[in-house]
Amino acid sequence: MDVRRRPSATSGEEALLKLGEPLKVKASDADLPLPLYLTNGIFFALFFSVAYFLLHRWRDKIRTCSPLHVLTLSEIAALVSLVASIIYLLGFFGIDFVQSFIFRTSHNDACEIDVQEDATSCTSAIDCSIESKPPPPVSPPIPQEEDEEEQIIQSVVSGSIPSYSLESKLGDCKKAAMIRREAMQRMTGRSLQGLPLHGFDYDSILGQCCEMPVGYVQIPVGIAGPLLLDGKEYWVPMATTEGCLVASTNRGCKAIYASGGASSVLFKDGMTRAPVVRFASAKRAADLKLFLEDPENFDALDLAFIRSSRFARLQGVKCGIAGKNLYIRFSCSTGDAMGMNMVSKGVQNVLDFLHHDYPDMDVIGVSGNFCSDKKPAAVNWIEGRGKSVVCEAVIKDEVLKKVLMTTVPALVELNMLKNLTGSAIAAALGGFNAHASNIVSAVYIATGQDPAQNVESSHCITMMEAVNDSKDLHISVTMPSIEVGTVGGGTHLASQSACLNLLGVKGASKECPGSNSRLLATIVAGSVLAGELSLMSALAAGQLVKSHMKYNRSSKDISEMASQQLSLR
Repeated sequence: MDVRRRPSATSGEEALLKLGEPLKVKASDADLPLPLYLTNGIFFALFFSVAYFLLHRWRDKIRTCSPLHVLTLSEIAALVSLVASIIYLLGFFGIDFVQSFIFRTSHNDACEIDVQEDATSCTSAIDCSIESKPPPPVSPPIPQEEDEEEQIIQSVVSGSIPSYSLESKLGDCKKAAMIRREAMQRMTGRSLQGLPLHGFDYDSILGQCCEMPVGYVQIPVGIAGPLLLDGKEYWVPMATTEGCLVASTNRGCKAIYASGGASSVLFKDGMTRAPVVRFASAKRAADLKLFLEDPENFDALDLAFIRSSRFARLQGVKCGIAGKNLYIRFSCSTGDAMGMNMVSKGVQNVLDFLHHDYPDMDVIGVSGNFCSDKKPAAVNWIEGRGKSVVCEAVIKDEVLKKVLMTTVPALVELNMLKNLTGSAIAAALGGFNAHASNIVSAVYIATGQDPAQNVESSHCITMMEAVNDSKDLHISVTMPSIEVGTVGGGTHLASQSACLNLLGVKGASKECPGSNSRLLATIVAGSVLAGELSLMSALAAGQLVKSHMKYNRSSKDISEMASQQLSLR
């Protein structure tokens, strides 16, 4: 391809020629006798002036009804000048753009053809030869986020990265749960589809509630109420998967409300912890027992106990001895917290204090099961643990008949034979009730309590007797070991915190420390009272099986569903 260089080429154009770039020829590069800006100005002025002249002339002809095709000499000259100015302006502005586009395309095609035919056949003015350069070194691709996650998953599967360390290594609790979940599916070969992952704040449980999470379980929450207790109304949240439970408790709340409400008494509040220590002889164990149970030494023990907490207050110490082993049961108030950790710290302080006078004391464990935590135990039934509450109500005869569909004699007889005599025959330990643990568990899960403490918290004896000339029913529940708190544990999680807020017991009470947890314990007892009343009435009226078949069973035709599934296979 031959493109000649103009003598007036600029230094930039010379640089392009040296680099082998072809010089682009523009329509505006044509040599004109006048400066370019002056020529452009003349043609612009000519275009607008003759256009105005012709439009003015044609308007006069239209007014006077003169023929438009009859032209004077001045009009002919104006038309010629208009066409000439249009041609110039199109050539200057339009052809330059079209030419530059066509020239660039044709130049690329020509250079490609020339290079393929002969690399040295370009003209001396413009060298179109293309120097072959080695390709630039390709840097290795940066690992994408998916690749990094895949590497971590494989490391967890192989065991090179412990699953429990993902949160600390990644700094992202949700990402750690996602990776752990995928690694678990690969290691077991089983899918976790259906277990929700998204929509949960995994940062809120780090180091507090649950380790190595892979998702969360959805439990529906129902509301029973209003429960009229001590002159106030409470809407009780219950988290459960058992049908009829919320409905039954709600019916009991309705009967209590219609009869004027229930009342409660909290007569004890103290969490316990019982370490076990060992001596070389039973005499030394007995010496420490006498020292701890001596009222004169209580103040010294209390000072050591409360050293690590503002809210813990030592209430008493009782000991049990077995040979040379001593079990020391400390009881203390814990404010609005359930208090297990608080009591454990206080107990450790006392043990450190005792080591000065009893250096031969060997601490076997900070918990020796004389507490007793999360196990059915007579000591909790007799001595109490946590909050001890009695809740009672008088249910009117007309309410029993209209709402509960039963009578006073039927309920009194059923309670004696079932809850008292039947439980005695079964040698029940704190189980003299119909289903207290049902309500306790549902309220505990909804409000962030420790579900395992349902074991001792459900200790309950339900009493019924006829009053007011045998017309009305007096019902009461006595629960000596309700273990609840409104701070700590799972109470800070969003869902559980919302349920506590619904009850008006969220967080710690600033005016009276411990009042929120005590109120929660009475609400639990009141809910149990409603649940006991409703279930016992259903049993007395023969409605239990019927109601469960109606509300706790699917109404779909199982045989029809099975046949449909077989037809789809």
